[in-house]
Amino acid sequence: MEPVNIIGAGLAGSEAAWQVAQAGVPVILHEMRPVVGTFAHRTGDCAEMVCSNSFRSDDDQMNAVGQLHWEMRAAGGLIMAMADRHRLPAGGALAVDRDAFSGAVTAALRAHPLVEIRAGEVRDLPGAGNWIVATGPLTSDALGASIAALTGAEALAFFDAIAPIVHADSIDMTLAWEQSRYDKGETVEEQRAYINCPMTRDDYEGFIDALLAADKTEFHEGETAGYFDGCLPIEVMAERGRETLRHGPMKPVGLTNAHNPGEKPYAVVQLRRDNALGTLYNIVGFQTKMKYGAQTEVFRRIPGLQRAEFARLGGIHRNTFLNSPTLIDDRLRMHRAPHLRFAGQVTGVEGYVESAAMGLLAGRMAAAQALGRDLPPPPVTTAMGALVNHITGGAEAKSFQPMNVNFGLFPPLDEARGGRRGRKDRYPAYTTRAKQDFSAWLAG
Repeated sequence: MEPVNIIGAGLAGSEAAWQVAQAGVPVILHEMRPVVGTFAHRTGDCAEMVCSNSFRSDDDQMNAVGQLHWEMRAAGGLIMAMADRHRLPAGGALAVDRDAFSGAVTAALRAHPLVEIRAGEVRDLPGAGNWIVATGPLTSDALGASIAALTGAEALAFFDAIAPIVHADSIDMTLAWEQSRYDKGETVEEQRAYINCPMTRDDYEGFIDALLAADKTEFHEGETAGYFDGCLPIEVMAERGRETLRHGPMKPVGLTNAHNPGEKPYAVVQLRRDNALGTLYNIVGFQTKMKYGAQTEVFRRIPGLQRAEFARLGGIHRNTFLNSPTLIDDRLRMHRAPHLRFAGQVTGVEGYVESAAMGLLAGRMAAAQALGRDLPPPPVTTAMGALVNHITGGAEAKSFQPMNVNFGLFPPLDEARGGRRGRKDRYPAYTTRAKQDFSAWLAG
C-alpha cells in the first residue's frame, strides 16, 4: 500500500500520522527539526508546544473547546491521550507538562510499526501521491514559496507572540499566593494551581507606564503587524487603553490575597505551572514583543517577581495561513491539487486543540482515501464539523482570519433544544447535540 506522507510533526501532523497508522495505513512523517531549526522550537520532538502549555477549558458541557476535547478523545486522538497522561493542575483548564507531553507523543509515534519519521526539510510540494501539509505557523521559507506558487496568491500572515517562563523558586511567595480563580478545581491542588501576584493601583500604573515605554521588536520593511486577537502582545493590549489589561489577563476577580484577605488587589498577574515538577511557571496572557532586556526590567516590577529568573523570555514570530475558504474543500484538499490536504494552523484555525483536530480529520480522510473510501467531515453541529465548515466556506473569504472554536460557529438550536434560552441551558444543548451527532459520525 502506498504510504500517506505528512509534512510537519507539530500537533496537527502528529495527530494525523497517528490516525493514519491506526487505520492500518503506512505513514511517513517528515519533520525538518532538528536538521533545520526555527525561532521558537527548542527540540526535535514531535508536537512541541512553543507558546502556552494550556489546551484551555476542559468543560465539555459549557465550553466549545471542551466539546472539541471530548470529540478528539472519542476518536482515539493521540494528542488528547498524551495531554491527559501529562496534565498539570490548572483549575478548569487542561494544562500539560510540555516536555513530558511532546516526549510521550514522539515515543508513541516511533513505537508504531506503521509510522516512519524522517528528519529533513521538504522544500517543495509534491506533484502526486497522498499528502498532508501540516507545517504550522512556522512554515519554512522554501515550502512557503512553493505553497504561494501553487495557490496563485500570497498566503496571509499575522504575528504570534510567546509568553515568558519563570523559575518557581525565584518567585517571592511572601507576596504571591496560590489560588485558582474562583477556587475552580475538584482537588485542593487544582484549586491552588496558579500563583498570583497582587498589584496596587500605583503598582499597576507604574507597570503600564514601563510597558508602554519599553523597547519593542521592530518588523522588517514591508511587514505589517496583524495580530490574532486571542494572542495579542500585552503591550498592544495596553496601547488600546490603560485599563485593558486590568479587565483582561490581569483582572483581579475571583481571587483573595491570602496574605491580606481584607484588601482587594487592583490587578493580579497569574502564573500557571508549566511542568510536572512545579519548577517552572508561565506568566498567563503575557505574550510580548518587548526586547529581552526590556522584558526583564518590566516584569520584575511585578510584586513577587522582583528577583524573577527566566527560563525563557517572550518573543514574536511570523505566522502564515491560507485563505482556506477559497482554496480548500470540505475534505481539506486543495482545489487545484487534490492530492494535497492541509491541516493545522496553516488552514486558518487557531489554537493547539483546533490545529490537532484538523490533523485528526485530515489523517482519517487520507487513510480512507488510501483504503479506497471517501470520508465526509463530521456534521456542522459538532465542534470539528463547525471548524471545517468555517474554514472551507462558512467564513467570508475577504475578511478571513484565524478562528478558535466557539459556539458562534454552530448552527442555532431550535426552541425545543434551548434555542431561545440563556447560556446555562443553551450551551449544554449545543454540546449534547454535538456528542450525539459526532458519535453517529464515528459509527457511520
